Amino acid sequence: MKTKVFSTLFTLLMVQFGIAQNIRAKIVDEATGDAVPYANIRVNESENLVSNGEGYFSLSENNSQDETLLTISYLGYVNQQLTVNALKKSNFTITLTPGIFELSDVNVSNEKPNPYEIMANVKANLSQNYTTGEKGSKDMIFYRTSDYFTPTIMDIEIDKSTGFSKEGLNKVNKDVQKFAKKIITNPLISFTDVLCNYYSVKTKKENKFVFNSKLDVLKATILKSEGQSTSLDDLEKKAKELMVQHLDTTKFYRIKSGLIGSRDTISFSKEYNKKNAVHTNAKNELTTTKSELDDFMYRNNFLSKNKFDFIQKPELYDYTFEGTTYTKQNEFAYVLTFKPRKSKAMYVGKLYVSENDYAVLRAEYVLDEGEKVHNINLKFLLGIKMSENVSKGTIIYNKRAEDDNYYLQYAATENGHYMYVKRPLKLIELAKGEKDVLALDFKVEATTRKKIEFLNMSRSATTVAAIDKIKEENFKYLTIKAYDPKIWKDYNAIEPLQEMKQFKAVN
Repeated sequence: MKTKVFSTLFTLLMVQFGIAQNIRAKIVDEATGDAVPYANIRVNESENLVSNGEGYFSLSENNSQDETLLTISYLGYVNQQLTVNALKKSNFTITLTPGIFELSDVNVSNEKPNPYEIMANVKANLSQNYTTGEKGSKDMIFYRTSDYFTPTIMDIEIDKSTGFSKEGLNKVNKDVQKFAKKIITNPLISFTDVLCNYYSVKTKKENKFVFNSKLDVLKATILKSEGQSTSLDDLEKKAKELMVQHLDTTKFYRIKSGLIGSRDTISFSKEYNKKNAVHTNAKNELTTTKSELDDFMYRNNFLSKNKFDFIQKPELYDYTFEGTTYTKQNEFAYVLTFKPRKSKAMYVGKLYVSENDYAVLRAEYVLDEGEKVHNINLKFLLGIKMSENVSKGTIIYNKRAEDDNYYLQYAATENGHYMYVKRPLKLIELAKGEKDVLALDFKVEATTRKKIEFLNMSRSATTVAAIDKIKEENFKYLTIKAYDPKIWKDYNAIEPLQEMKQFKAVN
């Protein structure tokens, strides 16, 4: 009897507990069964989510109640609305119906629209569609960065260190080689998640527009191995720690690499660097994150001339009209594909263009085969070769309610670089007469990648006065050793890919 009562109570508790659990669901294509990435999920008509690259999304505990209303929309598919209760009955799978329409379904004429005329109108309306408004806004933003540093070669050897014995040099070289081997065996990977309220406004002062932003971080986590470097800046710090063992921290040095010398003064003294940091306005987590967000939104505005040449410079590309489709506002959008026409063009991809105002609602782009954004090859002259050989992304814009212009709602970008450096390096004491010298040779070949996901979850109007009252406070990342969905139980967040879920910190 006791066992039965206990079992009943346990079941009731589990049901109650289950109601409060985060819900994870998948969006798929009805015709193919394939995952639908980057679909928009509107939660209770108040907050936006997006399915990840594998088609999954998750809901916070507060939004996992049966009555929670979900509206699913995606360019090229019919909108769908359902409750969480209906989602449970469908085994946590949402099936979207493709909605590509032939031209004859939407126009009297059977003539295909000219894609070059469409792009001419896109270019003509850019400043009107994407200019930042003068009204203040409060945006809840989820921002994820994934950083990778994968070396294939790290050969570092100290040839000379004034005042140290041969045995001492052998020891430090062994330490350096051990450090390099560890990085090659366990490439540097880190994932950072930031959920924040981002306040911004553009005001006019002395006939000039001034942009102002403030940041309130609600939660921030970093997933990495304990003690592991997560960036080239961290690697530089590790290298300094090794060098400090062989240099007098009370002295000052300059760098010389081959025939190239630096006039910059270097010291490994903590007191000197701490004092110097005051004068260089060293950034904290808050200012760094805000700067990254400001920069990311600026670079991914379609007005950016340095990145989106397939929008800014249509004369460089060939465009093909693929058809029309419904937007989530039940309006029509043209679907165009593009590829390079001239040698200066680098990308292939697809654009969804509003029929009403010629705004690009969505852009998908990737470097064409063999193309590079930047390429420097001085391998035989200076021992340096670098190139940006990965550049791709999906950018989605949504219309602002206050002025019918557009704001960045979602972006998933990836950039990657190849680097090769083989250089001699000397640190020479700044002194008269006999000088301390640290001479080393290093050879590094590696690739770096950076993935960024940006989601504007909700947007509301605010005033300049309200923004002025916001007091920014620095924050610290919560360091975690493995992804745990419970960390985000109180908030909606972008569902991570399996790569992040499977990552385990190495001690």
